[in-house]
Amino acid sequence: MIKSIKKIAVMTSGGDAPGMNAAIRSVVRTCAYYQIECIGIYRGYQGMIEADFVTMTARSVNNIIHKGGTILKSARSKEFRTAEGRKKAHANLIKHNIDALVVIGGDGSFTGSVVFNNEYGFPAVGIPGTIDNDIYGTSHTLGYDTALNTAMDAIDKIRDTASSHNRLFFVEVMGRDAGFIALNVGVGAGAEEILIPEEDLGLERMLESLKKSKSSGKSSSIVVVAEGDKSGKNVYQLANYVEENMDEYEVRVSVLGHMQRGGSPSCFDRVLASRLGVKAVELLLEGKTNLMVGLQNNEVIATDLEKAIKGNNDIDMELLRVSDIMTT
Repeated sequence: MIKSIKKIAVMTSGGDAPGMNAAIRSVVRTCAYYQIECIGIYRGYQGMIEADFVTMTARSVNNIIHKGGTILKSARSKEFRTAEGRKKAHANLIKHNIDALVVIGGDGSFTGSVVFNNEYGFPAVGIPGTIDNDIYGTSHTLGYDTALNTAMDAIDKIRDTASSHNRLFFVEVMGRDAGFIALNVGVGAGAEEILIPEEDLGLERMLESLKKSKSSGKSSSIVVVAEGDKSGKNVYQLANYVEENMDEYEVRVSVLGHMQRGGSPSCFDRVLASRLGVKAVELLLEGKTNLMVGLQNNEVIATDLEKAIKGNNDIDMELLRVSDIMTT
């Protein structure tokens, strides 16, 4: 291990995701294991600028592995996007003798880390925390598995009322730029249609598919829509279009929204957070930086942080094929 690293800071940034607390816990306890001091930074980069720091010990993270959100809070910092803001942040890290940084967040948080590293050469490792699962270099981001189960549970409940009233429900899930949640939840919940940004179904094709489902004897339907889907301007326009063209259905819309980002993390996310936290600290102690830890084929790996930001996670074409078959 590199002895020059004596104090590591950990922070959460951007949108919160279930499993972030488990990752904080893992970083803090790994530092304790290697007898490295750990500092928590409140409110991400903004807290770094304001020196909102707290010393964390193994006991500081008792009873947080099961909690959603983040005990270190999160915020988006406009000031950190400026050279002056980053200069303040660096000065605070140096003043408090912090040698390295673990950043838990998504691509925006990682972009800030890369810029900071390029300017000051400050060692940093990223842990991917976002329910969208849209970070290159890992099959799963923290919070993704929990969000899937939260959304699927909600859709199961919606289906009960849909079948009771012969209704068609459009259920919008998160995914502004990626359809990973919608596709997996749609297949898992048995949706009749799945609309995602990567595949533009189109209004006419969607309507034709719903009519086919109706004629086959289905008395109710669930359409799962990623918020970034391009079939219409928004989910309400989709609902209005179907209502105008299919009198036989009562159409309803349910937007799951931020409930997908909350709640107790799944076992998978807790274990993943624990594994990634250990690896992040160990990479820093080995003198490595500007990397993101992730999961591939159930192995914890490291990916260049810039590559993680610029790379794209492709939608699973095999799962799309399965979806088409299942909606027959």
